Amino acid sequence: MRGIFWFLGLSFLAVALALLARYNDGFVLLVLPPWRVEMSLNFVILLLGGGFVFAYLLLRGVLFSIGLPERARAYRAQRQREQVARVLEAAIRLLFEGRYGQALRRAEAAWQAGHAPSTAALIAARAAQRLREDEKARVWLSRASEAAPESAAAALMLAAELAIERGDYVAALRDLQRLQREHGRHIAALRLELRARQGLGDSEGVLKLLRQLEKRAALPPEMAAALRRQAHREALRQRQADAAALFGYFTALPPAEQEPELVLDVARRLHALGAGADAALLAEAGLERHAWGLDTAWATELITLYGELASHDERALTARIAKAEAWLAREPRHAALLLTLGRLCERLRLWGKARSYFEAALAHGAGSEAHLALARMLDHLGETEQANHHFRQAAERDTL
Repeated sequence: MRGIFWFLGLSFLAVALALLARYNDGFVLLVLPPWRVEMSLNFVILLLGGGFVFAYLLLRGVLFSIGLPERARAYRAQRQREQVARVLEAAIRLLFEGRYGQALRRAEAAWQAGHAPSTAALIAARAAQRLREDEKARVWLSRASEAAPESAAAALMLAAELAIERGDYVAALRDLQRLQREHGRHIAALRLELRARQGLGDSEGVLKLLRQLEKRAALPPEMAAALRRQAHREALRQRQADAAALFGYFTALPPAEQEPELVLDVARRLHALGAGADAALLAEAGLERHAWGLDTAWATELITLYGELASHDERALTARIAKAEAWLAREPRHAALLLTLGRLCERLRLWGKARSYFEAALAHGAGSEAHLALARMLDHLGETEQANHHFRQAAERDTL
């Protein structure tokens, strides 16, 4: 459509000029004694127009000829930049392909040519890192930082990753702290710091980072839970010789992090340290807090441990029996719970109740432990024949 308008406009202009020239009778007289030249005004206008066009073209030609060397140099430089850019692209591609040696050579060539030197240095550093050439990687990281200030953050991230891979977690944390001061924190840096803290065994630092990453949905829930559980276990291991520290650490945790497996682990550690009262409190709180699925392995083990916890306080034992009987109302056929009640009643010398609980535990599938517990109690009561019978039953169960 635009072409049609241009054609019509030019056609109209040509017709207008032709009509104007037809009715123009003017002339131009040039006098240079002894010569006189008389020319039509139309011819003079045409001559001036043609002369202007010729002069313009001549000037453009001269300028073009003068500028040819410069344009040739610019063309060659552009071709060289394109070739170096292709070399850098090849380095990136080879890095992702896992051909680190070739990627390092291509990146070095791009750096020497001066094309995107900071990017080329970072690629070379990454390739050297993958080749386990730490010294080369450090040199290239230094070059990347010097080439462009905006590459400093990338260089620090790469340096931290390199330090983690060689096991120098202190150096990694130092680089990450500098990154935080100068460029702020981001998710990738937090993940690297998490790896460094894990390497150092800094369970508190790991837990703090996990909470930050979970808020940003930066870790899959399953991975976060596994890492958190591992960090808690490490923190508990560091406190395993101090019952008060163990109990205080665990009870200070947010309820969501007091997982069933950790409850069982802490209760066992407290039991081993002789802190039966604290272990009982944790067991009771854990079983009450978590959904009652007493057929789960952890709940069965925790209930069994609950019955083994020592106590010389009759009130405490009575309270434990009342608690366990309340649980039994919910799960009346739970063999481990019946066995635990039998042990608790035995400690209070409630022989009749203890015997009935042990026998109920056997009736609901309890194993050799129930036979052995009942046999020992009967032997203590002087019922030797019955005791020997259950001793034999326990031995037979163990040999199966």
